[in-house]
Amino acid sequence: MNGRDAARAIDALRRGWAIRLTAPDGAIRLMAIEGADAVTLADFDPQGQADILISAARAETLKLANQLAAADPDLPVLIERAPWIDADVATSISDPVLDLASPLKGPFRARALPAPQAAKAALRLARLAGILPAYFLAEGDGLVEAEVSADDVGDYDDAIHLAIATRARLPVSASESAEIIAFRSPDEPREHVALVVGKRDASPPVIRIHSECLTGDVFGSLKCDCGPQLHQALHQIADAQWGVLLYLRQEGRGIGLVNKLRAYALQDQGFDTVDANVRLGFAIDARDFSVAARMLDLLGIGGVRLLTNNPQKVAGLQAAGIEVVERLPIILPANPHNERYLATKRDRTGHQL
Repeated sequence: MNGRDAARAIDALRRGWAIRLTAPDGAIRLMAIEGADAVTLADFDPQGQADILISAARAETLKLANQLAAADPDLPVLIERAPWIDADVATSISDPVLDLASPLKGPFRARALPAPQAAKAALRLARLAGILPAYFLAEGDGLVEAEVSADDVGDYDDAIHLAIATRARLPVSASESAEIIAFRSPDEPREHVALVVGKRDASPPVIRIHSECLTGDVFGSLKCDCGPQLHQALHQIADAQWGVLLYLRQEGRGIGLVNKLRAYALQDQGFDTVDANVRLGFAIDARDFSVAARMLDLLGIGGVRLLTNNPQKVAGLQAAGIEVVERLPIILPANPHNERYLATKRDRTGHQL
């Protein structure tokens, strides 16, 4: 496995460059639609024949896949290229935020995938790159900036590669004696951090797994409850004998900041948080809680009292070998801006509010 190849491919896609992705069933050349323009697309596909690869969820919106198929966000669908599909049309095909502005699309025709395993890996690679899961796809030879295998994509962000990078004392409002510990992987640039609060003893610590939320944690967004949960959790940890806040760099439930903002735009059009993620072509929750488990393991913590309203976090930690001896709730007042958000968490993702 080669984490460098996956990193190079992610960098190329974010810059609008072409890559080649190989799998046991074949190889495909790809250019991310959101990074393409008339010039780069002409270099990638001078004959104008590259087809469009999208997720099944997006294809279902375009009436190209049934709802059963669209339930798996990793399933890809290939749209046959028509002469009138240029870079601008492809953008409207790939981005559901633009549906209200350009509602009439098609007719489209779905084609058989030339390399289904490679195509499925391409959708995962898009999520890792924080871009829309939509590509121009071509077969055969051609210039590319990076080459990557499906195995490299699958192993790119494996939590086993995490290691402690450094640690330091960090006084915070909840605890003047807190210690911050940074975790880094050689494969990807995102560092995760842990904030250890209190005096460690043999008792199971109170743990909070908090996924990064720039809009909520930093700007105080009223659309979610992330910022208040973060600060409430720190104070609940400080009130315990000891505990750890794990801050995971998994913005937008794992889809990245830009895609999260696209989901916000869809919410403004009337979709809830679940439907917004699905319409973008992503899972309802794409976070990897094995990262948290690995961090706890590196800290020598095997059993925890987990501060969460989300049963998926309990299941995720237990599946990764961490014993959850108790689930502790976080109780916060709602505000008029996030009532629907909280109702969606309760009714559609099983949060115990």
